[in-house]
Amino acid sequence: MKITTFNPQIVTKNPEPIIKLFEELGFEKRHEQEGIGERKVCGIRMKDANGFYLDISSPEHMPVDHDVTAIRMNVDNFDEAFQLFLDRGFKNIYGENITVTPTSKSAFMISPSGFAIVLIEHTNK
Repeated sequence: MKITTFNPQIVTKNPEPIIKLFEELGFEKRHEQEGIGERKVCGIRMKDANGFYLDISSPEHMPVDHDVTAIRMNVDNFDEAFQLFLDRGFKNIYGENITVTPTSKSAFMISPSGFAIVLIEHTNK
């Protein structure tokens, strides 16, 4: 398994103030996608002049009442990475549900100590 992207991601019910803050810090929207998966997630990818990325996602329903900061980790083999995290005690925040779209596969993983990884494989090769 190879990691292909690794950057912070903020999961929130209210993305606008976060977007505004990071725009003030020099980030620009690079990509926006709505209606991702069953949870109808709105995903925003931002980048600054130094090449740093930030993802902000806003699901229609969140299983917690507060923002969550996670690591976005794109990999070239979702199933292998998913199993690696499960073997180390991570849990998928949505239980058995893995988000599958025509172009990706993803899961929101929480470690035993509480940090989060949004695990993604883009499948549109």
